[in-house]
Amino acid sequence: MPIKLENIGIAVRDLDATIAFFTDLGLTVLGRDTVSGDWTDTAVGLDGNHANIAMLETPDGTGRLELFEYIHPDAIETEPTQPNEIGMHRVAFSVDDLDLALEIAARHGCHPLRGVATYGDIYKLTYLRGPSGIIVMLAEELSKS
Repeated sequence: MPIKLENIGIAVRDLDATIAFFTDLGLTVLGRDTVSGDWTDTAVGLDGNHANIAMLETPDGTGRLELFEYIHPDAIETEPTQPNEIGMHRVAFSVDDLDLALEIAARHGCHPLRGVATYGDIYKLTYLRGPSGIIVMLAEELSKS
């Protein structure tokens, strides 16, 4: 059976701020909507599900993020995820210029968790805490072919 990754869904505290962060990094908003009703209750598994959503896409068209800002039920605030916690905890992007990407992230108050590292002679990379506590990995390929 063929399988294809459709998107990664992330619940966020502030949809507009999160969209601004990811579009400044280069993603494009494909669309926005407000969803509710029986079909969302069934699909998501929450009674009274009501959310503002946005679909964003990477410039190469291969990666999508679906962002959700819950209206009902109330969003549940938790402690920010740590890199070693079981479960989904980060979204990773390749960038052409890590220094520029970090300047953009800094304008949104987002900075590396510790610093920038080099993985062999392959990648320069870092984890940063993005909007709503999302861990974002940014990686620049060093030996571009």
